[in-house]
Amino acid sequence: MLQSINPANGELVKHYESHSAEGIEKIINSVDKTWHHWRNTSFMFRSQLMQNLSSLLKTRKNELATLMAIEMGKVIREGIAEIEKCAWVCDYYATNAESFLENEPIPTEANSSYVAYRPLGTILAIMPWNFPFWQVFRFAAPTLMAGNTAVLKHASNVPGCSLAIEELFREAGFPENVFRSLLIGSKQVAKVIQHKAIKAVSLTGSTPAGKSVAALAGAELKKCVLELGGSDPYLILADADMEIAAKKSAAGRLLNAGQSCIGAKRFIVEEKVYPHFLELFTHEMAAAHFGDPGDENSTIGPLARADLRDELHQQVVDSIEKGAEVIIGGEVPNRKGAYYPPTILENIKPGMPAYEEELFGPVASVIKVKDLQEAVLVANDSVFGLGAAVFTANTKKGENIAEMQLEAGACFVNDFVKSDPRLPFGGIKTSGYGRELSEQGIKEFTNIKTVVVKH
Repeated sequence: MLQSINPANGELVKHYESHSAEGIEKIINSVDKTWHHWRNTSFMFRSQLMQNLSSLLKTRKNELATLMAIEMGKVIREGIAEIEKCAWVCDYYATNAESFLENEPIPTEANSSYVAYRPLGTILAIMPWNFPFWQVFRFAAPTLMAGNTAVLKHASNVPGCSLAIEELFREAGFPENVFRSLLIGSKQVAKVIQHKAIKAVSLTGSTPAGKSVAALAGAELKKCVLELGGSDPYLILADADMEIAAKKSAAGRLLNAGQSCIGAKRFIVEEKVYPHFLELFTHEMAAAHFGDPGDENSTIGPLARADLRDELHQQVVDSIEKGAEVIIGGEVPNRKGAYYPPTILENIKPGMPAYEEELFGPVASVIKVKDLQEAVLVANDSVFGLGAAVFTANTKKGENIAEMQLEAGACFVNDFVKSDPRLPFGGIKTSGYGRELSEQGIKEFTNIKTVVVKH
């Protein structure tokens, strides 16, 4: 039994019956059977269905945003933006998949030799609650356009979103068993990975979840793509425009109530401009209004679950006990719901949770450094490597830092880190491996096949 709890008030939204072992087997076998037909459909056919799906998303964006607000607390304006981004990724792959997967001729002694990209089969997606539509669509659009089929194990607190996504594919005209949702708990995932019809796994989630799935997939010699946790550093250099840096930093920290793997988390500031940046940053963070996600005036909603809020607060408390100081926030509000205020901690040192761990909520760690060299050392002094940003008036210098010095999968100059269908997305170190989105992403779940012909 799965249940949806509204994090804004703690009230039960709905109970959902979990799929039985027999139900899981039936769904996976049906999806695998469908793959043998789907793999041979034309790109033109798949593209038309994907465009239908994009149109549906655009038409129903308000309804779907409301569903997210109810199930995991995302404010309506961000929910609408998320659905629009899902439509974008559908359109992007509808337009580009065929050219991305064209055969690539390679000159050899043979009459003909080339690389072909062929689908693998049925792919399992294990997806989180924080972007309950986007995380799924950024996987599903390229995966299905490549000729694979998919089954989804969504986070247990967003079963309504999971079923809504399945229904969207069906309404768009996709064959019934090209994309299916499994309503199961985490304990049932191992058997799904082990199922002979599952050819690969995509996981977006925590680092511990990634290690577990990687071990299970590795034991079965099945490929996996992992997008895991992050503790993204933002370098604020002395020559940066402080107002832009403060605004972008706050936006990157508060998006989705701070519940983003690529959310800005550690703000590493040169001491020369530290007081000025901190003043502006504090103003931006304090201006955020947290409230009912259904209220258009709310800037951020509650965290997705009360236990997640409590875990975040404990990290703050532990950091304070080790010497961190609170600039704003840092206390659980006396109100119903899983709310946590925008919080800034300074005097952050190694050994504190605010330095070492991912803070999955609206809590910012501000770290003072002497110069650029120390800033880069602190930025890279992390087990994570998902995203990073640098703010500087010297864009050439910023570009060099981003490309050559920062250890992360996505590095931005004078902007906060975000995903884009046109660019590969993923991390290094304990932030995972493999890439989603772009041309690189669609090739992850293909058989990169060598074909050689001699007459």
